[in-house]
Amino acid sequence: MTQKEKKKSPANKNKSARKSASRRSAKSVGRVTLGRGTDPARVKGILKGLDEAYPAATCALTHENPFQLLIATILSAQCTDVRVNEVTKLLFPKYPEAEAFAYANPAELEKDIRPTGFFRNKTKSIMGTSKKIVEDFHGHVPKTMEELLTLPGVARKTANVVLGTAFGIASGVVVDTHVQRLSQRLDLSKNVDPKKIEQDLMRVIPPERWILFSHQLIWHGRRVCQARKPKCMACNIEHLCYSPDKTV
Repeated sequence: MTQKEKKKSPANKNKSARKSASRRSAKSVGRVTLGRGTDPARVKGILKGLDEAYPAATCALTHENPFQLLIATILSAQCTDVRVNEVTKLLFPKYPEAEAFAYANPAELEKDIRPTGFFRNKTKSIMGTSKKIVEDFHGHVPKTMEELLTLPGVARKTANVVLGTAFGIASGVVVDTHVQRLSQRLDLSKNVDPKKIEQDLMRVIPPERWILFSHQLIWHGRRVCQARKPKCMACNIEHLCYSPDKTV
Protein backbone atom coordinates (compact mmCIF):
# COMPACT_ATOMS: atom_id res chain seq x y z
CA MET A 1 0.00 0.00 0.00
CA THR A 2 1.38 3.41 -0.98
CA GLN A 3 1.83 6.26 1.52
CA LYS A 4 -1.06 8.10 -0.14
CA GLU A 5 -3.33 5.05 0.18
CA LYS A 6 -2.40 4.67 3.86
CA LYS A 7 -3.52 8.23 4.55
CA LYS A 8 -6.85 7.61 2.85
CA SER A 9 -7.54 4.27 4.54
CA PRO A 10 -10.67 4.10 6.80
CA ALA A 11 -8.58 3.05 9.82
CA ASN A 12 -6.33 6.08 9.57
CA LYS A 13 -9.31 8.38 8.95
CA ASN A 14 -11.06 7.07 12.07
CA LYS A 15 -7.86 7.42 14.08
CA SER A 16 -7.44 11.01 12.93
CA ALA A 17 -11.07 11.83 13.72
CA ARG A 18 -10.71 10.39 17.22
CA LYS A 19 -7.61 12.52 17.86
CA SER A 20 -9.40 15.67 16.69
CA ALA A 21 -12.43 14.90 18.86
CA SER A 22 -10.16 14.25 21.82
CA ARG A 23 -8.39 17.56 21.37
CA ARG A 24 -11.70 19.42 21.10
CA SER A 25 -13.04 17.68 24.19
CA ALA A 26 -9.92 18.47 26.22
CA LYS A 27 -10.20 22.14 25.36
CA SER A 28 -13.88 22.33 26.16
CA VAL A 29 -14.05 20.52 29.50
CA GLY A 30 -14.89 23.06 32.20
CA ARG A 31 -14.06 25.95 29.88
CA VAL A 32 -16.72 25.90 27.22
CA THR A 33 -17.36 29.62 27.53
CA LEU A 34 -13.88 30.95 28.17
CA GLY A 35 -12.26 33.10 25.55
CA ARG A 36 -8.97 32.19 23.91
CA GLY A 37 -7.46 35.11 25.79
CA THR A 38 -7.43 33.21 29.09
CA ASP A 39 -3.82 32.12 28.78
CA PRO A 40 -2.32 32.54 32.29
CA ALA A 41 0.51 34.77 31.05
CA ARG A 42 -1.94 37.07 29.27
CA VAL A 43 -4.27 37.23 32.29
CA LYS A 44 -1.26 38.05 34.48
CA GLY A 45 -0.38 40.89 32.12
CA ILE A 46 -3.92 42.26 32.26
CA LEU A 47 -3.92 42.18 36.07
CA LYS A 48 -0.53 43.89 36.17
CA GLY A 49 -1.77 46.64 33.85
CA LEU A 50 -4.89 47.21 35.95
CA ASP A 51 -2.76 47.38 39.09
CA GLU A 52 -0.58 50.04 37.52
CA ALA A 53 -3.56 52.10 36.35
CA TYR A 54 -5.90 51.67 39.33
CA PRO A 55 -3.96 50.59 42.44
CA ALA A 56 -6.57 52.01 44.83
CA ALA A 57 -9.79 51.24 42.95
CA THR A 58 -12.82 50.86 45.21
CA CYS A 59 -16.60 51.14 45.19
CA ALA A 60 -17.85 54.53 44.04
CA LEU A 61 -21.09 54.39 46.03
CA THR A 62 -21.01 56.66 49.08
CA HIS A 63 -21.85 54.79 52.29
CA GLU A 64 -20.97 54.67 55.97
CA ASN A 65 -21.94 51.10 56.80
CA PRO A 66 -22.92 47.78 55.14
CA PHE A 67 -26.65 48.57 55.23
CA GLN A 68 -26.21 51.88 53.42
CA LEU A 69 -24.05 50.14 50.81
CA LEU A 70 -26.76 47.53 50.32
CA ILE A 71 -29.44 50.17 49.76
CA ALA A 72 -27.19 52.22 47.47
CA THR A 73 -26.40 49.13 45.39
CA ILE A 74 -30.09 48.33 44.97
CA LEU A 75 -30.65 51.92 43.82
CA SER A 76 -27.74 51.69 41.36
CA ALA A 77 -29.56 49.28 39.06
CA GLN A 78 -29.94 51.04 35.68
CA CYS A 79 -28.61 54.23 37.27
CA THR A 80 -25.24 55.93 37.54
CA ASP A 81 -23.34 55.94 40.82
CA VAL A 82 -23.16 59.74 40.63
CA ARG A 83 -26.96 60.01 40.59
CA VAL A 84 -27.32 57.45 43.37
CA ASN A 85 -24.88 59.38 45.56
CA GLU A 86 -26.89 62.56 44.98
CA VAL A 87 -30.06 60.78 46.11
CA THR A 88 -28.57 58.98 49.12
CA LYS A 89 -27.03 62.21 50.39
CA LEU A 90 -30.56 63.21 51.42
CA LEU A 91 -32.02 59.73 51.75
CA PHE A 92 -29.76 58.27 54.45
CA PRO A 93 -30.24 61.10 56.97
CA LYS A 94 -34.00 60.74 56.51
CA TYR A 95 -33.91 56.95 56.88
CA PRO A 96 -30.95 56.33 59.23
CA GLU A 97 -31.49 52.61 59.82
CA ALA A 98 -33.14 49.49 58.42
CA GLU A 99 -36.28 49.93 60.53
CA ALA A 100 -36.92 53.38 59.07
CA PHE A 101 -36.90 51.97 55.54
CA ALA A 102 -38.86 48.84 56.52
CA TYR A 103 -41.87 50.77 57.78
CA ALA A 104 -41.64 53.86 55.60
CA ASN A 105 -44.53 55.36 53.68
CA PRO A 106 -44.19 53.68 50.24
CA ALA A 107 -45.47 56.71 48.32
CA GLU A 108 -43.04 59.01 50.12
CA LEU A 109 -40.11 56.66 49.60
CA GLU A 110 -40.96 56.38 45.91
CA LYS A 111 -40.78 60.15 45.68
CA ASP A 112 -37.45 60.22 47.53
CA ILE A 113 -35.76 57.75 45.17
CA ARG A 114 -37.58 58.67 41.95
CA PRO A 115 -34.45 60.19 40.28
CA THR A 116 -32.77 56.75 40.26
CA GLY A 117 -35.44 55.29 37.97
CA PHE A 118 -37.61 52.17 38.41
CA PHE A 119 -38.58 53.74 41.73
CA ARG A 120 -41.67 51.59 42.34
CA ASN A 121 -39.81 48.28 42.05
CA LYS A 122 -36.86 49.67 43.99
CA THR A 123 -39.17 50.84 46.77
CA LYS A 124 -40.61 47.32 47.08
CA SER A 125 -37.12 45.81 47.15
CA ILE A 126 -35.76 48.30 49.69
CA MET A 127 -38.71 47.98 52.03
CA GLY A 128 -38.82 44.18 51.70
CA THR A 129 -35.08 43.83 52.25
CA SER A 130 -35.11 46.22 55.20
CA LYS A 131 -38.03 44.42 56.85
CA LYS A 132 -36.33 41.04 56.48
CA ILE A 133 -33.09 42.43 57.93
CA VAL A 134 -34.99 43.82 60.91
CA GLU A 135 -37.13 40.74 61.53
CA ASP A 136 -34.80 37.89 60.50
CA PHE A 137 -31.29 39.25 60.99
CA HIS A 138 -31.68 41.47 64.09
CA GLY A 139 -31.07 44.64 62.09
CA HIS A 140 -27.72 43.53 60.68
CA VAL A 141 -26.79 42.84 57.06
CA PRO A 142 -25.96 39.13 56.74
CA LYS A 143 -22.42 38.14 55.79
CA THR A 144 -23.04 35.10 53.59
CA MET A 145 -24.06 34.81 49.96
CA GLU A 146 -26.81 32.34 50.84
CA GLU A 147 -28.42 34.70 53.35
CA LEU A 148 -28.07 37.80 51.19
CA LEU A 149 -29.81 36.08 48.30
CA THR A 150 -32.89 35.63 50.50
CA LEU A 151 -33.36 39.42 50.60
CA PRO A 152 -35.91 40.87 48.14
CA GLY A 153 -34.24 42.52 45.14
CA VAL A 154 -30.80 41.12 45.93
CA ALA A 155 -29.03 38.99 43.31
CA ARG A 156 -25.40 37.89 43.06
CA LYS A 157 -24.11 41.23 41.80
CA THR A 158 -25.50 43.16 44.75
CA ALA A 159 -24.44 40.44 47.20
CA ASN A 160 -20.89 40.43 45.81
CA VAL A 161 -20.67 44.22 46.14
CA VAL A 162 -21.75 44.11 49.80
CA LEU A 163 -19.63 41.11 50.77
CA GLY A 164 -16.52 42.38 49.01
CA THR A 165 -16.66 46.08 49.82
CA ALA A 166 -18.30 46.07 53.25
CA PHE A 167 -16.88 42.85 54.69
CA GLY A 168 -13.82 42.05 52.57
CA ILE A 169 -15.27 38.64 51.70
CA ALA A 170 -14.36 37.39 48.21
CA SER A 171 -17.45 35.40 47.32
CA GLY A 172 -17.27 36.04 43.58
CA VAL A 173 -16.76 38.71 40.94
CA VAL A 174 -19.10 41.68 40.59
CA VAL A 175 -20.44 41.65 37.03
CA ASP A 176 -22.08 44.94 36.11
CA THR A 177 -22.42 46.35 32.59
CA HIS A 178 -18.78 47.47 32.52
CA VAL A 179 -17.38 44.13 33.68
CA GLN A 180 -19.65 42.33 31.24
CA ARG A 181 -18.47 44.46 28.31
CA LEU A 182 -14.78 44.34 29.17
CA SER A 183 -14.80 40.60 29.86
CA GLN A 184 -15.95 40.09 26.28
CA ARG A 185 -13.65 42.71 24.77
CA LEU A 186 -10.65 41.22 26.56
CA ASP A 187 -11.79 37.74 25.50
CA LEU A 188 -11.99 36.46 29.06
CA SER A 189 -15.50 35.10 28.46
CA LYS A 190 -17.70 34.27 25.49
CA ASN A 191 -20.87 34.54 27.54
CA VAL A 192 -23.45 37.33 27.71
CA ASP A 193 -25.26 36.15 30.83
CA PRO A 194 -23.77 37.85 33.94
CA LYS A 195 -23.98 34.69 36.06
CA LYS A 196 -22.05 32.69 33.48
CA ILE A 197 -19.54 35.50 32.95
CA GLU A 198 -18.90 35.52 36.69
CA GLN A 199 -18.21 31.78 36.66
CA ASP A 200 -15.82 32.22 33.72
CA LEU A 201 -13.93 35.00 35.50
CA MET A 202 -13.73 33.02 38.72
CA ARG A 203 -11.93 30.29 36.77
CA VAL A 204 -9.17 32.55 35.45
CA ILE A 205 -8.81 35.30 38.08
CA PRO A 206 -7.12 34.30 41.37
CA PRO A 207 -9.63 34.40 44.29
CA GLU A 208 -7.51 36.88 46.20
CA ARG A 209 -7.98 39.30 43.27
CA TRP A 210 -11.75 39.00 42.81
CA ILE A 211 -12.69 42.07 44.86
CA LEU A 212 -10.04 44.44 43.51
CA PHE A 213 -10.35 43.10 39.96
CA SER A 214 -14.06 43.95 39.92
CA HIS A 215 -13.42 47.54 41.00
CA GLN A 216 -10.52 47.94 38.58
CA LEU A 217 -12.48 46.68 35.59
CA ILE A 218 -15.40 48.96 36.47
CA TRP A 219 -13.07 51.96 36.73
CA HIS A 220 -11.40 51.03 33.45
CA GLY A 221 -14.78 50.68 31.75
CA ARG A 222 -15.90 54.11 32.92
CA ARG A 223 -12.69 56.00 32.24
CA VAL A 224 -11.08 54.33 29.24
CA CYS A 225 -12.79 51.28 27.73
CA GLN A 226 -16.12 52.97 27.16
CA ALA A 227 -18.99 51.34 25.31
CA ARG A 228 -19.39 53.46 22.19
CA LYS A 229 -15.86 54.61 21.58
CA PRO A 230 -13.12 53.05 23.71
CA LYS A 231 -10.09 55.28 24.32
CA CYS A 232 -7.58 52.69 23.16
CA MET A 233 -4.77 55.22 22.79
CA ALA A 234 -5.00 55.88 26.54
CA CYS A 235 -5.23 52.20 27.51
CA ASN A 236 -2.18 50.64 29.16
CA ILE A 237 -3.36 47.10 28.33
CA GLU A 238 -4.14 47.89 24.69
CA HIS A 239 -1.24 45.70 23.58
CA LEU A 240 -2.97 42.71 25.15
CA CYS A 241 -6.34 43.43 23.55
CA TYR A 242 -7.46 42.27 20.12
CA SER A 243 -11.12 43.28 20.29
CA PRO A 244 -12.60 43.93 16.81
CA ASP A 245 -13.97 47.32 17.88
CA LYS A 246 -10.65 48.77 18.96
CA THR A 247 -10.07 52.36 17.86
CA VAL A 248 -6.37 51.90 17.03
